[in-house]
Amino acid sequence: MSSIKRGCGEPILLISESYHSADMYYATGFLAPDRFVYICQDDSEYLFVSQMEYERAKKQSKVKNVHSMEEYDYLNRLRSLKDPDLALVDTLVAIFSSINIKKVRVPADFSLLLGDLLRSKGITVVPTPRLFEEARSVKTPDELEKIKKAQAVNEKAMAHAIEIIKKSQPVNGVLYYEGRPLTSELLQREIEMVFIANGYDTNDSIVAAGPRSSDPHFAGEGHVKENEPIVIDLFPYGKKDRYYADMTRTVVMGRPSAEIQKMYDVTLEAQNIALKAIKAGITGKYVNDLVCECFEKHGYGTTRTKSAEGFIHSTGHGVGIDIHELPSISESGLEPLKAGQVVTVEPGLYIKGVGGVRIEDMVVVTDTGCIDLTNMPKNLVI
Repeated sequence: MSSIKRGCGEPILLISESYHSADMYYATGFLAPDRFVYICQDDSEYLFVSQMEYERAKKQSKVKNVHSMEEYDYLNRLRSLKDPDLALVDTLVAIFSSINIKKVRVPADFSLLLGDLLRSKGITVVPTPRLFEEARSVKTPDELEKIKKAQAVNEKAMAHAIEIIKKSQPVNGVLYYEGRPLTSELLQREIEMVFIANGYDTNDSIVAAGPRSSDPHFAGEGHVKENEPIVIDLFPYGKKDRYYADMTRTVVMGRPSAEIQKMYDVTLEAQNIALKAIKAGITGKYVNDLVCECFEKHGYGTTRTKSAEGFIHSTGHGVGIDIHELPSISESGLEPLKAGQVVTVEPGLYIKGVGGVRIEDMVVVTDTGCIDLTNMPKNLVI
């Protein structure tokens, strides 16, 4: 990625580690577990790191102006003040003085303590929503390649899980794999081993089977049975690349009930409607409304009808360094979609006592439609 903060205008200040701060990683390209400082002013960007990280930051960060905090006497300030926040703020004041900054824009989740301390030193601190989110939503070719790589690994893990289910044998309704009961936990471990072997990780993997799959974010636990829906939702990220992929498939080993089959068919119909509708210039709300109309036409409740069952979540969301980012394919998705955005299309139906069905693909928005990055088959019965 090339730097995206050129011409940032009024100064921007970030103070964070970058393993969990998508904005910090996006702005700097530098992955570090401890907090460091990023400043953008007009056409210049600066990185301030500990002496320990200085050489690595010079080699790995996409920010050219890399400095050690020791250049501004941070450790002596820490020894004197005996408080890392006070020492950091005093060091920042010295940095700001050297580059003539008196006002900074910060992210909406910026530390209240640090903001107050900076204000006490005469620095104007302005919390600013969406400092990076809109720029992050449109992916560069390099970012798209990282997402595609994540999706390729995602599909390996999904195929592995489905193969295990296919090889299982029912005993009194419970599936057995290699002589032991097949469980959600076993499938989750097998999935995550594929991720780890390929340099990816995940915060969780959903393998929800049976009636409890009617809870969209139930991770799953216990025995997996024949003839019941198994919702598998996987969202790994690169341990080095940091970009996510996202995909869901619903499968049944055996014969699904007529109700589950109908839910699956309608969900697939709704997804196809959304996939055909997505393109630059239309809104996420428009796509979400089409999905709701499809479900409502078939007699299911939706978020528009304030139903507790049926389609009870949004159609999709942006994917990138965060698993959920702009744009939103939902009731609140009022801004036109842009070419280069990567979004999920994941309609689903959930009926208490019956189970859930969700089908999710990840696509790139284009000027004339969308490109599906998901190559996994959509077969309910396996």
